[in-house]
Amino acid sequence: MKAAAESRPAGIGRFRLRLLLAMMVVIALFVSLGIYFADRRAAQVTQDELRRDFQLELDALHRLEDLRYAAVADRSNSFAQNSRIHAALEDNALDLLYPSAEEELRDLLTNAEGSPNDAAGLHALFYRFLDGRGEVLAPPAGEAGTLLPNEQAALAQKSVPQTIETGYLPRRLARGGSAVSEIIAVPIRSTEDNEVIATLVLGFQPLVAINRDRGSGMKSGILTAGKLQLPDLGPAAEARLAGELQARLPTDGGGAHSFRTTIDGRPQLLFFKRLNPRSHYPPAYEVCLYPLKQLLARERTLRGQILGAGGILLLGGFVASHFLARRLSRPVEKLAVVSEENRAQRQKAEAQLQTTSEELQRSARFSADASHQLKSPITVLRAGLDSLLTREGFSTEVYEEIETLIHQTYRLTGVVEDLLLLSRMDAGKLRLNLRAVDLSRLVAEWLDDLATLPEAAELKVESDLPNELLVAGEKKYTAVVVENLLDNARKYNYRDGRIRIRAWEKNRRIELRVANTGRGIPAEAQPHVFERFHRAAVSNDVAGHGLGLNLARELLRLHGGDLRLVRSDAQWTEFAALFATANDLDGVADAAR
Repeated sequence: MKAAAESRPAGIGRFRLRLLLAMMVVIALFVSLGIYFADRRAAQVTQDELRRDFQLELDALHRLEDLRYAAVADRSNSFAQNSRIHAALEDNALDLLYPSAEEELRDLLTNAEGSPNDAAGLHALFYRFLDGRGEVLAPPAGEAGTLLPNEQAALAQKSVPQTIETGYLPRRLARGGSAVSEIIAVPIRSTEDNEVIATLVLGFQPLVAINRDRGSGMKSGILTAGKLQLPDLGPAAEARLAGELQARLPTDGGGAHSFRTTIDGRPQLLFFKRLNPRSHYPPAYEVCLYPLKQLLARERTLRGQILGAGGILLLGGFVASHFLARRLSRPVEKLAVVSEENRAQRQKAEAQLQTTSEELQRSARFSADASHQLKSPITVLRAGLDSLLTREGFSTEVYEEIETLIHQTYRLTGVVEDLLLLSRMDAGKLRLNLRAVDLSRLVAEWLDDLATLPEAAELKVESDLPNELLVAGEKKYTAVVVENLLDNARKYNYRDGRIRIRAWEKNRRIELRVANTGRGIPAEAQPHVFERFHRAAVSNDVAGHGLGLNLARELLRLHGGDLRLVRSDAQWTEFAALFATANDLDGVADAAR
């Protein structure tokens, strides 16, 4: 116990530490998972907000572009249908074409480099006519807007368009720098056969390229002919972005696409979309840059808040786990103390049981050995006494003494046989050969033997038994039980007393009741009546050795039954023997093994 008490604190301390570590690991795992999913959720929310804001900007820009394109297309169509222009083309008076157009298109034109007041790009920068083959009809000098020869040549088409087409033309400005002009080619149809006889090409400042002060900082431009025109972006950045865009341009030329990029160390979301998907002019793409600085700032703020909250939760969880570990370890500590005490008591009880078992084994061996060793001397003694009894010449008193001694040898033989039988049962070596035994017949046989005894005439026997009462047992040992009970009732009875024998079957058991009149067993002696060699004070003047009741009960228990004292008072002493019926023969045989 002392060693256990000394080792207990260390074991409990280790348990508490392991419990604390386990709880901290679980809490850290759950908090980490919470932080991870919260961070992912915050990033998703931020991305959704980015897409929403970006889409709102794009939708606003595209709505403005659609309105502006509709207005420009409507004005271009109206000019293409002008009667003076049709007359010059149909009469082949091409020298009158541009002068006529100059009068009609005067309010549409602006200077070559655009007007600061033309914020919506509704005024044309230049115009040109294409003949029926798609070739450019050169205007007189100084008319129809300024274009370089290569720029004017780029307006030509392989054939005249049948519908309004859009294109984008890179240009050099007179004040330096470059720009992109939006080209709208409007077919001019004959009033006679409705065939396309010429094309009016108008150049406008594209709305995409007009730099506007947006709150989000989004910039828009145009990519055409491998060159990117995007306001407030340096030439190096424009060239690099143009290269990235060329590598990502879709082969089918349609659809809207986006990807992330970095400009001057600042993350940007880049959006691009084909502007003229059904045009014979070279493909051009709308390019929009959306800065991600605010998005990343929001992400950092949210991540900092999540990490801060997670750290507080983790710290609180560690503190709570410390207190919980201490509280939860207290019952375990008490249980460990009780368990240690129980273990010590169990070891002590096992040691005592081992000692008792060894003593019982020694006692059983001693009883068996003593019984075997006593049989031979008793047999020799009885033979000598029988020889003396046959001799002549002794007095009557001597013959009576010899007969008494012979009777005592028989009593001693009975004690030895009972001890030998008990020792075999204690050692578990008694094996039963169970059969169906008629209990009524055994009682009847004993009553016949009782009738031959001299004192039987003074006893009144009352018997109430069925004609046949079959029990499960070995006849020899069942007879020992019956004889011990009935002989006990005879010996401890009055001279003119009564013996009452009853038996019945109930609940697959047979109960035999044997009662006799006589002095009752004292109350203090009744708990010990089945102990070996125990004889109550009432039986001191009766022959016996105190083994009969113990032997009868042990044999009954071996047969699956039992023996108990029902009553003992001034009138009656009654014992009840419980037997298994012959129907339970197999069950009793299994239990006896």
